Amino acid sequence: MAGVMLCEPTELYNILNQHRRFPRLSEPNYLILLDARTLREYNESHIITAREYLVPDSEELACVRYCVVYDSMTIEVNRTAAQHARSLQQFTRHPVLVLRGGYKRFSACYHFLRTQKILWMPQELDNFQPYPVEILSGKLYMGNFKQACNQQIQKDLKIKAQVSISEQPATLLAEEGKYLHISVPDSPEADLFSSFSTISLSHSRILKWSDSWDYVLKCKTNVRPHRGFVKQLSDWEAQIYGTTITDVSEPNY
Repeated sequence: MAGVMLCEPTELYNILNQHRRFPRLSEPNYLILLDARTLREYNESHIITAREYLVPDSEELACVRYCVVYDSMTIEVNRTAAQHARSLQQFTRHPVLVLRGGYKRFSACYHFLRTQKILWMPQELDNFQPYPVEILSGKLYMGNFKQACNQQIQKDLKIKAQVSISEQPATLLAEEGKYLHISVPDSPEADLFSSFSTISLSHSRILKWSDSWDYVLKCKTNVRPHRGFVKQLSDWEAQIYGTTITDVSEPNY
């Protein structure tokens, strides 16, 4: 059996907001999100794309990448959601995830991902506007230029400072917010090395390049930096530690 694991609200937030060319929520085998609260509670409000808890078809469960179950306020493995999760684990290839803190904790952190909508048409999921992924809970997000210019996203996430790495500047809409624009083209020759001391997660948290890579990849699963950027990150790691630690010639990078 695949097993059962608790997941943090941030993890579910990032699952909901993964995207490639289209939002990953539009992929039929990506996510099954099950609300194990009462029908009244579900109808009042639930997490976006969640279904009322009914046992899904076993073939559907066998193909899905993420199966997440939540109740009102799960904090341990003997709550309602966890009991339901254990009944599903025999059908899944990956562990069934139980949302720690349940609906109450998730909705307190991400009120903008609550809804009363029950049925989602494929076109609606294709047009779903994802939020930037969350790197540090409530503190640091990573998104694209379109998200950086979105007033509603900045308001919902309470963005107070922004680092924009692009040829043209984005717009920080928060009052008295801090804004840093680094004007570089999206090319292997672009110089970001000179800005790393200001913007680097590796520098502020004293992380090795490989650890930073693994950490960010868990938050955004399709991160694929070009080789010029990878080489500059390797050079930055060598400057911090006095020696090259991560072999960036490995296929993973």
